Amino acid sequence: MDINNTPLPVKRALKKLGQDLCDARKRRRIPMRLAAERAGISRATLNKIEKGEEGVSLGAYAKILFILGMIQRFAEIADPKFDEVGLGLEAENLPKRIRIPRKEKRDS
Repeated sequence: MDINNTPLPVKRALKKLGQDLCDARKRRRIPMRLAAERAGISRATLNKIEKGEEGVSLGAYAKILFILGMIQRFAEIADPKFDEVGLGLEAENLPKRIRIPRKEKRDS
């Protein structure tokens, strides 16, 4: 993976996510070794996650979120109800009027 092409906002988001996961693990008093073991990943991978390094699989992040009891929030990341841009674009494309075709009018 070419880390030089990663946009700065992505790097910042990964770093924040890693720090937040680290803090959540510590608040739960789960040692790194135990968290990694429960998630089925190595301590080195967990360390990379908590540092916000890119290149760690999305599956590894999901496993840690599951161990921390946060998997539901992960499942809702791209949920359409939170897609403000997509919902705005969809609303712009709504029809101005809705007409019942003539054939259906006669059958009623």
